[in-house]
Amino acid sequence: REDLGLYVMSFTDWWDYREEQPRSGKTVTEKRRVYIHLCFNDQRCTDERISFARHLSRLEEELRSGKRNLAHEREYDRYFEWHQTPKRGIVIQPKEDAIRENQRNFGYFALLSNSIKDPVEAVTVYRTRDVIEKAFENLKSRLSMRRMSVSLEENFEGKLFIQFVALMYLSYIKRRMEIHGMFKGYTMQTMLDSLDIIERWQQPGMAPRLSEVTEKQQAIYAAMEVEGIS
Repeated sequence: REDLGLYVMSFTDWWDYREEQPRSGKTVTEKRRVYIHLCFNDQRCTDERISFARHLSRLEEELRSGKRNLAHEREYDRYFEWHQTPKRGIVIQPKEDAIRENQRNFGYFALLSNSIKDPVEAVTVYRTRDVIEKAFENLKSRLSMRRMSVSLEENFEGKLFIQFVALMYLSYIKRRMEIHGMFKGYTMQTMLDSLDIIERWQQPGMAPRLSEVTEKQQAIYAAMEVEGIS
């Protein structure tokens, strides 16, 4: 699906539903339908391959140097065969079948729902959940909501209102990115980072001025319906 930036395959299955009703003492058991959306992402596959290759290099270096990590013992045996020789020292041979087996699922993820049968809606809901989790993390860390650090109720209410407004902006930005298909080229953070480099300054009695705004940055502002940026 070009609009999602994913390859998607959807199919249905059945699961065994069981519910114990405390008031009546009855147990309800039945078959219920479940929707499975299997997704593949090219960029995610590439990132996982690079990360795995680096991890294998670290494992091999630990074996070769003799500085083995107890937490990696199973992985040494899983991905490598090695032996010591008098002349060549330690000889390490990767287990190609085990490595290929681990790589076969790179880039894939599955979404499971008992109600959402449309893959676009399922991925949208999933991404919204991710945005909400990150929003709460931003509230706790970046926006200092882990500890309110206020002594007056009025200050608490004011700070809470500011966080509420910030989340409204976050929801608006996400919606505009969805409408314009921007998640194919950006995450929300990378999109905001690309705008963060724009500088604004103002001298007394003079109109404010902006540093150079590129065409890509102008396109982002246009997608967000922000006017007067050029």
